[in-house]
Amino acid sequence: MSSNLYTEVRNGSGPVGIREIPVLDYGRFYEEVISLLGNERYHCLTYFCYPAGPVLKFICCIADDGSGTIRILSHEKSDDGAPLRSLTESCYAMHIFEREIHENHGVKYDGHPWLKPVRYPHDRADRQNVMANYPFYEMESEELHEVGVGPIHAGVIEPGHFRFICNGEKVLHLEIQLGYQHRGIEKLFADEVDGLRRAMLAENIAGDTAVGHGLAYAQLAESLAGYMPSGSLQAERCIALELERIAVHIGDTAALCGDVAYQLGQVASEALRTVVINTTQSWCGNRFGKGLIRPGGTNFPLDEEIAGELLRNLEVVDRRFGTVTDCVYTLPSVLGRFEEIGTVTRAQAIAIGAVGMVARTCGVPRDTRATHPFQYYRQMAITPAMQENGDVLARGMLRALEVKESVKIIRRLLDEWRAGEKTSGRPRYDLSFTPDSLAISVTEGWRGEICHVAVTDGDGRPVLWRIKDPSMHNWMALALAVRNQEISDFPVCNKSFNLSYCGNDL
Repeated sequence: MSSNLYTEVRNGSGPVGIREIPVLDYGRFYEEVISLLGNERYHCLTYFCYPAGPVLKFICCIADDGSGTIRILSHEKSDDGAPLRSLTESCYAMHIFEREIHENHGVKYDGHPWLKPVRYPHDRADRQNVMANYPFYEMESEELHEVGVGPIHAGVIEPGHFRFICNGEKVLHLEIQLGYQHRGIEKLFADEVDGLRRAMLAENIAGDTAVGHGLAYAQLAESLAGYMPSGSLQAERCIALELERIAVHIGDTAALCGDVAYQLGQVASEALRTVVINTTQSWCGNRFGKGLIRPGGTNFPLDEEIAGELLRNLEVVDRRFGTVTDCVYTLPSVLGRFEEIGTVTRAQAIAIGAVGMVARTCGVPRDTRATHPFQYYRQMAITPAMQENGDVLARGMLRALEVKESVKIIRRLLDEWRAGEKTSGRPRYDLSFTPDSLAISVTEGWRGEICHVAVTDGDGRPVLWRIKDPSMHNWMALALAVRNQEISDFPVCNKSFNLSYCGNDL
């Protein structure tokens, strides 16, 4: 649907012609975006620009969580060097998008609090912006000190720098500097012509979300081609997505227990995670689901043998993990380290545009399976698990609740799969994309909302592939969570979010 202000689509519904999207003057664009985002039922999926002849074309995709639609707004800007009025001035959640546009294209913004680099891409507009001169926030005081952590971390943590300003042991401010990984994922997507290679790129955007990003890509490719997958394939994809959610939530529970020295909870959770990822390996040959999600079909169709193993293993995991979490969340020594630690308020979550788990632990019901359903979720009622307190305990408890809910969802999906016709089909790597079009694909990974957007030229070749991992919204939540906490609480706060470095550093 189109109006004179925007084009309205649904998640994965098909491409829309670029010329069908109204081009607003910036003043009208600004008013409309600020008006929408002033209501918490709306949030920004993505905002970006790209060269289109003599102008930069800006696209803003805003999700309406009430109606399940996505509004696409557009404006254009010539290369005249004139600044734009910053949306961030009125809506803080837009800060990261404007910073990225500034970094990539040199667009100036009046009223933005601080146009700091986000990723340091090799083709950034200002090559003078380098890691060594990142403008960290500073406080002048003889009573304060700074603590730097990273970018090289112990264990398998990815590269990122954390700069704390502390008064004694109390954290007054945390700034998180990322951008250490330069993979050029979005450019690779736009330049790549082989559908198999694109699928493999997608499942390596964030290694712990291979199914979530793989599905976002497959759905986008099918949308651009006008291809509708069979019901059985859609159900299988959702089962895989829920398996990934279960595995990571149980693994994160182990990490949280390890950080507060509760070894029983740690080792028991690690063992149960292994059961889940080994089930995925039995299905497709890879513990993380790589190779399972492909556009148009699958190389690993679900069968009764795998379905039976899946149900048997889930029965064990559901029962035993329930016992583990009953112990974890009733043990006073654990509760003392989780409760009222690292709190993010509901108002803060809305202000920063938090999505997924972070939003739902603060009482904000953002779950695209329910609000912008995709694949077989369109035929199911999904009730998101919720918590209210926004602390480490809430983030731990939400994982326990989501594991139970995902087990129920998989059982329902398997019932539907068994009752229907099995027509998964083979992968299609030769799908032809609609020319001069834009398509949007949103999935709900275990962290939250994943969004892929592609724009094609007159020959149907992608000229832009825009990717957003939920971590891009949610890193700011970690920075807010540690304020006024002891610096020793940072590790458990960090684990309770488990955000993606590589998902940010595309």
